[in-house]
Amino acid sequence: MTKITAILPAYNEEVSLGSIILNTKKYVDDVIVIDDGSTDNTVEIAQLAGAKVICHSSNKGKGAALKTGFKAAKDSEIIVTIDSDGQHNPEEIPKLLNPIINGKADVVNGSRYINGNKKDTPSYRRIGQTVLDKATNFNSGLDITDSQSGFRAFARHAVPAFRFSCIDFGIESEMLMDAANAGLRIKEVEISVRYDVDGSTKNPISHGVGVLMRVINDLEFQRPLYYFTLPGAIIIIIGVVLGLVFFGDYLGGATKSLAPTVIAIMMTMVGGFLAFTGIILDSMSRMINRVVNDSNYDIHTSDISSTEIKQHGK
Repeated sequence: MTKITAILPAYNEEVSLGSIILNTKKYVDDVIVIDDGSTDNTVEIAQLAGAKVICHSSNKGKGAALKTGFKAAKDSEIIVTIDSDGQHNPEEIPKLLNPIINGKADVVNGSRYINGNKKDTPSYRRIGQTVLDKATNFNSGLDITDSQSGFRAFARHAVPAFRFSCIDFGIESEMLMDAANAGLRIKEVEISVRYDVDGSTKNPISHGVGVLMRVINDLEFQRPLYYFTLPGAIIIIIGVVLGLVFFGDYLGGATKSLAPTVIAIMMTMVGGFLAFTGIILDSMSRMINRVVNDSNYDIHTSDISSTEIKQHGK
């Protein structure tokens, strides 16, 4: 039988955590709560509800909590992540499990908007989420409708693809980009969401800006042609144009100094360096991704041939 573990990152979630754990236990074998430095009764309630609890001594962030949880659940065939604030419905866990159990996906993303259903989302949230979705999709080459969903399922062979380098809420986008780079099969399923129980302790604007900056920063590694080569090409064009103008002025006697021309030449050289750097990094990235994809394919086919996955039930 397939072993399924649910990971619940929790920070001061004493109000909703108990019911989430009890309902989640109906569909999984183990529930692991990562207490991320809570100052309320989160730990006590999680233990009373029957969850295994791992505590961080201080609040390190959701990404750090997920990293701890995935490490603790390394022996599970499928790992489910679900937020602890009550927004997600544990009864929808089978929706996320089925594509993996049936061999149709390596990662399943629970989406609030897969069918364009946006009416329940506060407008200010949806605007920010749309920006993050576009940025994440551009960076990863995916077409995900809910890049910030915390309700997901992962096959065990997919776990090595994740870096867990982001310790905060940017982890949601990072994991999608890592999965895309590793060539994993990603499927979205529709889920519901409740906003009347939103217990987020972080300002949504600062949260969104922080995630966006993280995604943009990842362009350096995910899309070096856009991060280096495109700006470099623009700088080259500007440098060449300015160089011709300044040198023309020098030849025409409008100026007696070649300094502006030299500066324009230096600008062109810097642009060329950036453009060349982007091309080299892009080639290296493609080569690395090809090796990783081949490795993941071998692991995946080995799992299929050696293990018959059966429908989970309790």
